[in-house]
Amino acid sequence: MILKLLLVAAVIYIVYLMFFKQKAVVKNKKNTKKQETKQQVNEMIECAHCGVYVEISEAILSNAKYYCCDECLKEAK
Repeated sequence: MILKLLLVAAVIYIVYLMFFKQKAVVKNKKNTKKQETKQQVNEMIECAHCGVYVEISEAILSNAKYYCCDECLKEAK
């Protein structure tokens, strides 16, 4: 009798893990994808020489000023 009860409980637990725990994992994956896309958007900054806006990740930082390219950096000096 106890063996049957343990077997039924184990089957119910396995079914719970298969169906309900996977949904939580899928929701977490969707949330991380949204966070990744938000992180990919970079802030735009104005070039200190010509005024063109570039992403901070692509800008050149020199003497606490951002420049859009090497030419603007050389002309500013």
